[in-house]
Amino acid sequence: MKRRAVVMGATAATVGTAVGFGSGARAAASQDRRAGAGGSADLVFDPDDYAESTLTVEDTGGVAHEVVYRFYKVASYVAAPVDAAYQSLNVSVPVRIDGTAVDATDAPILLANGIGGYMPSSVANNTGIVASGMGGATSRQALALAAGYVVVEPGARGRTLVDASGVYYGTAPAVIVDLKAAVRYLKFNRGRVPGDVRRIVSSGVSAGGALSALLGASGDSPLYEPYLKAIGAADTSDAIFAAGAWCPIIDLEHADMAYEWCWGANPLSGGAQVDPTVSGELRAAYAEHLATLGLRAKGFGALTARNLDAYLLKTHLEPSATRYLAALPDADRAAYLAANPFITWSGGGVSGGGSGGRATFSWDGFLTHVGARKKNAPSFDGFTLATPENNLFGTGTTKARHFTLYSLRHESGDSARLDADIPAKLDLMNPMHHLVEDLNRDRAKHWWIRLGTKDTDTSLSIAGNLSARLTSLGDDVDTAYYWDAGHGADQDPGAFVEWIGEVSGHRPRR
Repeated sequence: MKRRAVVMGATAATVGTAVGFGSGARAAASQDRRAGAGGSADLVFDPDDYAESTLTVEDTGGVAHEVVYRFYKVASYVAAPVDAAYQSLNVSVPVRIDGTAVDATDAPILLANGIGGYMPSSVANNTGIVASGMGGATSRQALALAAGYVVVEPGARGRTLVDASGVYYGTAPAVIVDLKAAVRYLKFNRGRVPGDVRRIVSSGVSAGGALSALLGASGDSPLYEPYLKAIGAADTSDAIFAAGAWCPIIDLEHADMAYEWCWGANPLSGGAQVDPTVSGELRAAYAEHLATLGLRAKGFGALTARNLDAYLLKTHLEPSATRYLAALPDADRAAYLAANPFITWSGGGVSGGGSGGRATFSWDGFLTHVGARKKNAPSFDGFTLATPENNLFGTGTTKARHFTLYSLRHESGDSARLDADIPAKLDLMNPMHHLVEDLNRDRAKHWWIRLGTKDTDTSLSIAGNLSARLTSLGDDVDTAYYWDAGHGADQDPGAFVEWIGEVSGHRPRR
């Protein structure tokens, strides 16, 4: 047995003990052979190699809970890591909550990635769950732990990693391959790793949200198999049960078009307008792209450039404003409406408690309310190859490349052609490919999608398109836009944790 001393009385700021990577990851090779996975002797999880810590978690109602949990470090979730500092993961398992024993044997598993900007993400030096999330609120991981769920935090390679010879080894599709390998590690260790590996729920924000959606959409796709084999991933499924995606920046090859369709008329922060020719050309191209998606929504029929704004207004934006205004005290609601006359509030009365009230407004009024856009045009495949996404599609010793014909030909002429590997890599990085062009039957069937209405890091249509497609496929989709919130907002983390319990059917055993 390798259990270490219990650390009691720790707070969110001091929780955890300094622990190294568990040597048990390379133990018990004989148990592994029955699974038939290549390199699997390196991938056996040791359930006895953990440190035990205590964490104080404040729930969304302000109530503090004492959680005693086991913290496991896995040196690498693949047998042939390119960089184990990133291809490692941590597992946190609650054993007592407020003094009551908890059995997490069949609890859902929250796979929480910390990826931002497609940058490398490492958990190798973590010594426990971090209780504080963005803005100082309780982290999603801590809330899940306090709910009795198992929490897995995977690291992954990212676009800026470069070796001594100048080769970039974290560009596309390395990051999604690593997350898939982490899922395979968990499933390969079914019965050894705590939690129900059939109920893995991913989460992520921004690029991490895009990757969470991609993980959900592309489960068991054969497109990734050569990459997974190359790093010694377990030979098993990488399909997940559910995906949570906050402000997912997806469909990168069409993201410039979508951005101009949404924010093209909005000024930059200094008041200047973007190049109207570039913006107009990209906006026009988005209309053609929408036609190829074949998206439909109840009450709207086929979604096109002509009705997409109405769809977003009625399906997401007006309901978001309505929720926000209805929750305000009467005086605050009246003040907000007075300051924002583009909104019409009807049915509930400005000072009558707001019950039954409804917000309506025009698309143009909404755009004016949002104000400055964050990004220039093009926003993602920049003409000067300076965006994070240009770097994401770098290769070898080439740091950044164009991944759209529009930007490439703007710089290199009308006869220029994308590098031969780019189309396939775009498919590997885009969940919409697995939901439209090559419909994946093994995708996740439960989806949690969130976005701030003032998030100008991407087009508001991106999450709307994702939601519309999944809904039309018959998946369980919970989508909400946060009114007046910006990039990375998460205003209902407690509801997400409750949603995991609902869709997984989990009832904690205590």
